[in-house]
Amino acid sequence: MGRKILIIEDDAETADYLSRGLTQEGHSVEQVGNGQDGLYLATDGSFDLIILDRMVPVLDGLSLLKALRAAKVETPVLILSALASVGDRIEGLESGSDDYLVKPFSFAELLARTNALLRRREARVAADPRLTVGDLEIDPMARTVKRAGKKIELKPREYLLLEYFARNEGRVVTRTMLLEQVWDYHFDPGTNVIDVHVSRLRRKLEDGFERPLLHTVRGAGYMLAA
Repeated sequence: MGRKILIIEDDAETADYLSRGLTQEGHSVEQVGNGQDGLYLATDGSFDLIILDRMVPVLDGLSLLKALRAAKVETPVLILSALASVGDRIEGLESGSDDYLVKPFSFAELLARTNALLRRREARVAADPRLTVGDLEIDPMARTVKRAGKKIELKPREYLLLEYFARNEGRVVTRTMLLEQVWDYHFDPGTNVIDVHVSRLRRKLEDGFERPLLHTVRGAGYMLAA
C-alpha cells in the first residue's frame, strides 16, 4: 500500500528523480524546493515519511528538523545530503532525523531505507493505534469515538475531521490544511463547508461537557486541545 511522502530538496533533478521512483513504487509524493515551504507542509503531520536535504534555501534542513520535533511532529525523516563526514551524520541524527544517506546515492539503497522507516512507523501505530486528547478517545481501526466513556456518533466526514485534528493535537490547523487533507481540495471552493462541519463536530464533542476541546484560533484556524 502506498504511503504519503514529502521531498524537501532544492535540486530539481534530484527531486524529480526521487519523485518518479517513489511514485512508481506506489507512493503519493509531494515535493518542495525550500525549507520554509517544507516546514509548512510537514507540520500538519499527515505525511508518513519526509526526505530532507540539509542545504535547502530559506530555512536549512537541520533548523527545519529541529522546529518539526519541537512542534512534536514525529514523522520519520531521512536526511539526504552531500555533507558526508562522521560529524555531519552525527549532527543530523542528533537533530532528530531517523536515518542519514549521503549523496551520491543508490536509489535501491534509498528505497530500502525508506521501506525500513515506513515499517517502523507502521509497527508503532499498530502497537497503540488509539488517539487520546484529554478524556476524548479515538480508535482509528474501529473508527469509534468516546468522551469520558460515552460513545459519540459521527458522520464519515466529521470523523475524518476529528481524526485530523487529533493527529495535530495542540497545533493550529488552518482552513487550507483542512481543505487539502480532509476534503482533498487544492483550491478554496468559497463555501462555508468547513464552518458547518466544525460547528456540528463541536456540538457533538462538547454538548453535556463542561470543558471545551475544539477551539477557534481567531484569524488562523482551529485547535483541538484538552
